[in-house]
Amino acid sequence: MKTQITITVLPDQEQNSKIINSKITAEIKKSPAAKELAKNGGKFESLFVKKSIDARHGQVKLHLRYNVFIGQSAEAAAQDKLPEWKHADGKKSVIIVGSGPAGLFAALKLLEKGIKPVILERGEETSQRKRDIAQISTKDNVNPDSNYCFGEGGAGTFSDGKLYTRSNKRGNINQILMIFNHFGADKKILTDAHPHIGTDRLPQVINNMRAKIIELGGEFHFNTRVTELITQGECGTKPVVKGVCAQNTKSGETSEYFGDSVILATGHSAGDIYQMIAKAAPQALEAKTFAVGVRVEHPRVLIDAIQYHGKLDTNLGAAEYRVTTQVDERGVYSFCMCPGGFVVPSASGPDEIVVNGMSAAARNSKWSNAAIVVEVRPEDIPQKFKDAAKKDGCPQLAGLYFRTELEKLAFKNGKGQAAPAQRLSDFLENKESSDLPPSSYTAGLVSSNLNKWIPAFIADRLAKGFRQINKNMKGFICPDALMIAMETRTSTPVRIVRDKESFECTALKNLYPCGEGSGYSGGIVSSAMDGVAAAGKL
Repeated sequence: MKTQITITVLPDQEQNSKIINSKITAEIKKSPAAKELAKNGGKFESLFVKKSIDARHGQVKLHLRYNVFIGQSAEAAAQDKLPEWKHADGKKSVIIVGSGPAGLFAALKLLEKGIKPVILERGEETSQRKRDIAQISTKDNVNPDSNYCFGEGGAGTFSDGKLYTRSNKRGNINQILMIFNHFGADKKILTDAHPHIGTDRLPQVINNMRAKIIELGGEFHFNTRVTELITQGECGTKPVVKGVCAQNTKSGETSEYFGDSVILATGHSAGDIYQMIAKAAPQALEAKTFAVGVRVEHPRVLIDAIQYHGKLDTNLGAAEYRVTTQVDERGVYSFCMCPGGFVVPSASGPDEIVVNGMSAAARNSKWSNAAIVVEVRPEDIPQKFKDAAKKDGCPQLAGLYFRTELEKLAFKNGKGQAAPAQRLSDFLENKESSDLPPSSYTAGLVSSNLNKWIPAFIADRLAKGFRQINKNMKGFICPDALMIAMETRTSTPVRIVRDKESFECTALKNLYPCGEGSGYSGGIVSSAMDGVAAAGKL
């Protein structure tokens, strides 16, 4: 018999097996499994499933969840197992555009059936990509194809590796975590409530995945930017996609790649892909809600004190927070909270500034940060961007045009990749900061009154949202809290429409859009699950 039990312990009791077993036994006796336990002489086996920290009500507690097995082996009863991958037989091949989590996990799914994945990635391998990223801060040099957004592993590789998702119905989360663990992620990701690999460890995990895919007959082509879909004939009213044209970003040489199908697994920053789809079939695109805002950075000790009620305990690690509220009928919320982390420059073009957050595995920097963003619906887009998109033949791209404008405004109000910034308390008083507090953002900061150039419908909601957040997190608004602009890549403003059942693009046959860039996921795990689902449908 299997049952699930959750017990609550104090942090210093977590490693005390006697207390743990006593609490589990007590909970079983209060459950429907009590009779079965008595029949088995009080013996059971437990399997640790999940840990979460509860810092509410003035005392820090740990909630520990266990699967409890009575009369059977816990190890034998474990249901989730690694997939069985096969060597590609060469009879079928699929082009995968993008090597982020959606593309990599789609490739692994195809290899369960021996189908050859051919992965095209516009950016560099992780080793060279790391050097390109370093030049953003040190030399203001943004490589448009190799940066925090583009390159092997996708946008998450050098921005934290958070694996938490609420997309419980999209696929098998546990199996995704098991695969990450198999390729080198710490075993703790299988049990932590908010699992996290760390930007210092995730690149090697990605390298291990690539090595396995190649070992099984898959291909990787780096520095290969897809520029056009190759279509041939029609199926009904839909052009049939046979492959893609791509350009080598080093040599400029163009090549054609053909396959039985194409999985489009580009990230949320590949604006040129939407232009490519608009050219081939504009009806394949639709505008969607997205969010924009700023990174808010605090001294880590301040966030720890707020969340742990002043009782700082290094054994608990850096404190997390998640906030959400409604302001003038739009959501204002935190995204990608990075405890003990860094704010990083994430532009994918030389004339824009985009900021993001990341943490190393230890989460031990002096700062903690999160995106605080405002929901932007298609009807909120200023009219001039709607007009421009309509003039270009694809009104659905208005949100993309607006997002690009915000990033260029940030660049205009910064200096190189030094980002415009303001003390949060000064922002609320609508005055430029005379000086700025220390920050983890290594590309530099430029003092700027963000109220003067961030559109009012965003800035006003941010201000109201901060005041509401401060009611629940007293001390969140303080002179040491720093706003850094702009955070614009939480999700894409465009969706590539696909059939709900087949996952095939509704306007282009043999094209399977998936992941963040296609508008169907929002994070590493949900993107991985979407890649698995798309490849499974194919």
